[in-house]
Amino acid sequence: MENGHQFQEVSKAKYDCLLFDLDDTLYPYSSGLSAQTAKNIEEYMLQKLGMEPAKLPEVNQSLYKIYGTTMAGLRAIGYDFDYDDFHRFVHGRLPYHLLKTDPVLRGILQSLPIRKVIFTNADHSHAVRALQRLGLEDCFERIISFDTLNPSNKINTLDVKNGSEYKPVSTGIFDFYEYVRHPGPDVILPKTPVVCKPFEDAFEKVFEIANIDPKRTLFFDDSTRNLLTAKRVGLHTVVVGTSVRTTGIDHALESIHNIREAFPELWEASEKHEIVKYKVAIETSVKA
Repeated sequence: MENGHQFQEVSKAKYDCLLFDLDDTLYPYSSGLSAQTAKNIEEYMLQKLGMEPAKLPEVNQSLYKIYGTTMAGLRAIGYDFDYDDFHRFVHGRLPYHLLKTDPVLRGILQSLPIRKVIFTNADHSHAVRALQRLGLEDCFERIISFDTLNPSNKINTLDVKNGSEYKPVSTGIFDFYEYVRHPGPDVILPKTPVVCKPFEDAFEKVFEIANIDPKRTLFFDDSTRNLLTAKRVGLHTVVVGTSVRTTGIDHALESIHNIREAFPELWEASEKHEIVKYKVAIETSVKA
């Protein structure tokens, strides 16, 4: 019994899951893929939604900052479009050749002895293509993507967090450009029907879908806002792409390649587990 108790104590690792963002986290922003994504989004806003060219860059960036994704913001301010059409236009034309195979990261991920899950605001097809280009397609237990959290092109009429019904902003388009130019303290921005980071309901759905205990999970992302939400819902947080740790975030990594140096306990816990397991097996065999 004493050995069994010792085995349980030692094998109880601090973390039992690693949750990863994809874009600009598993590969650097310097790849150029995210910049091309932004260009495609602006082209979509111009060609499909008829927005004025001069407004595109400012509106695109502001919607992204406020709503987590430009798509979520566009739906919030009243634009109606097909999710799949948006993703085909934005991601379907990306130059994926800009992403290079990363054998170093592949080795790190494959040597990690605990669960690994992708959590991305992008659609599933984009996630699969990006991971294939990086050579990481078989390194994760599952991908939780836009499609997972928004399984239908129809508007989610129920607010997951408080049970209230989602109501579109009248029948027109909220003048978001005017708000950006002259933000008023009394203006209440419309909610988005899209479930995505950085909103808490997205994280809560991920925990439920993947059976994740946030208190025993490390979350890696390049977005400070996503990480601050993640911290509020109980995750241990790691900003990737900078060595400067922002207040409210637990750790900072210049590169995702620095995981082993920053978190050696991820491997040590497994090694201790195997050592104790081996000792218990020997002692049980001797006593028998």
